[in-house]
Amino acid sequence: MSKVVQFRRTTAILTLVAASIGGGLIAAFAVSSKSGAPPLYTTASAAGYTNPLPGSFADVISHATPAVVNISSTRIIKASEQEGQNPMMSDPFFRQFFGGNGRMPKQRDHKEGSLGSGVIINSEGYILTNNHVVDKASEVKVMLLDKREFTAKIIGTDPQTDVAVLKIDAKDLPSLVLGDSAKSQIGDLCFAIGNPFGVGQTVTMGIVSAKGRALDSVGRNGGALFEDFIQTDAAINPGNSGGALINARGELIGINTAILTGGNSMMGGEGGNIGIGFAVPVNMARQVMDQLVKNGKVTRGYMGAYLQPINDKLAQQFGLKDERGALVAKVEPGKPADKAGIKVGDVIVGFNGQPVESPNALTVEVVQQAPGATVTLDAVRDGKPMKFSVTLGSRPTDGGAVNDDSNPSTKGENASGALQGVQVENLTPDVAQQLQLPSSTKGVVVSSVDESSPAAEAGLQQGDVIQSVNKQAVNNESDFNHLMSKAGKSVLLLVNRGGRTVFMVVESK
Repeated sequence: MSKVVQFRRTTAILTLVAASIGGGLIAAFAVSSKSGAPPLYTTASAAGYTNPLPGSFADVISHATPAVVNISSTRIIKASEQEGQNPMMSDPFFRQFFGGNGRMPKQRDHKEGSLGSGVIINSEGYILTNNHVVDKASEVKVMLLDKREFTAKIIGTDPQTDVAVLKIDAKDLPSLVLGDSAKSQIGDLCFAIGNPFGVGQTVTMGIVSAKGRALDSVGRNGGALFEDFIQTDAAINPGNSGGALINARGELIGINTAILTGGNSMMGGEGGNIGIGFAVPVNMARQVMDQLVKNGKVTRGYMGAYLQPINDKLAQQFGLKDERGALVAKVEPGKPADKAGIKVGDVIVGFNGQPVESPNALTVEVVQQAPGATVTLDAVRDGKPMKFSVTLGSRPTDGGAVNDDSNPSTKGENASGALQGVQVENLTPDVAQQLQLPSSTKGVVVSSVDESSPAAEAGLQQGDVIQSVNKQAVNNESDFNHLMSKAGKSVLLLVNRGGRTVFMVVESK
């Protein structure tokens, strides 16, 4: 036997012996000693874990992909829509380059195209997609995975959730089973299917990264109003809009809608994937689709109350144990919340017996109710539990701010204490109109804020109208000065900014 072979055999034997000894040591550490000491760790086999993942998801994907389609839409841009789009054209210096008489070339109608994706949800040709994929489209084409192409009819659109429903004239089409997005959990595997950048159908894999996400918290660029997005790190890119987000069973759990690029969320748009994508939960999309197919429009429940999130400072001011719930910052007179007895400063903590985590979560619950439905709200007022029965109205397309009477104006002085560096004056009807507020608005208007002051740090701005101090109404500058003279180092303000009211805590340094 050669020395090389002998060496290899000896090495192999020593390796096996070492492995056996090492395994024994590992086992020894993994079990309790006779003295009753806890194990150093628990092995997967001892815990009974098994690997739940198959070696491939090809079967799931092959079943799902035929139900995801490419959508191309065409929109006619009228010449009137193009006017004023280029501000340089109003400058004679630039206009001289467009002809001997210095006139700008006449604008003409032109076509604008966009690409996206969609999901077939039944064999009769109904398709879910995003509103922004087909918005104002004059023609919509749908291409199946087998390359068949159809002209689609827009059944209905809902910009407030960025959902649209299309219909193509075809039978026996592949379709996806609608899952229950409420049962999806953070950490669940998911797959995004669509047509990114128009390169062709593409499948990417990730997990459910978060639920109930509102894009206002990260800064959005257009899109949905009622936001309860599923966040995923499955790669989503422009062109994926309207495509499918499925779970590991091949069930549709969301409609891919937006991506985050450079700190701004984009509905479609430019930019590429950075691992933060958003999808409309299928439960919300299904409710919208049912109404669009049945009625061609969507109606929603409405309370008539403006809500704001609770931070740690507000929780202290309102005597709350934590930051969960929705703080009522404004109640519209004569609307359902007002009729039910809800007041500014109430904190809504329950909806139909279920806890309310945030204003966005409560809004989603309310808008999913039918107008005329009666709901139960649990609230806290001045530390005491309250219960309200609210018969919802129908949500208007745009709500108007409602305000009370005001008083004559006089010149104000700088506030002291927590609001040191803030100057206010009474609100005249003329100033209220400039601030886009009704002339009857009560309060004092902030005329200046020192940028280095605690008030500026808290978010108070010039033009804000202070309507209450520490839950006491401010009708004029005299009221404001009197309340501030009794205020401590921490002040709770109710501020009206452009018709929307919000509570704000300012603490002196």
